[in-house]
Amino acid sequence: MLVLITYDVNTTTDAGKRRLRLVAKQCQNYGQRVQNSVFECLLDAGQMRHLKERLGGLIDTETDSLRFYYLGNRWRERVEHIGAKPSIDLEGPLIA
Repeated sequence: MLVLITYDVNTTTDAGKRRLRLVAKQCQNYGQRVQNSVFECLLDAGQMRHLKERLGGLIDTETDSLRFYYLGNRWRERVEHIGAKPSIDLEGPLIA
């Protein structure tokens, strides 16, 4: 299933800046960045559970937030792109 993950991490402290880097790195391990704090991740249920647990453990729930948009397996019918920065084929080979 395709999951769109968005996050907002408070970066007014050094700890917040570190959390931001850690959250971005975890998301990069599972998908592609499509905006500064937005990732598209093609995951199965187990991967989603693991990533959600990891991200939840990284953020400060008092100041940061995570949002998960589940687009499902028919995501190609639900995603439209206009403009620069074309996306990669999430189901294609990782190395070209």
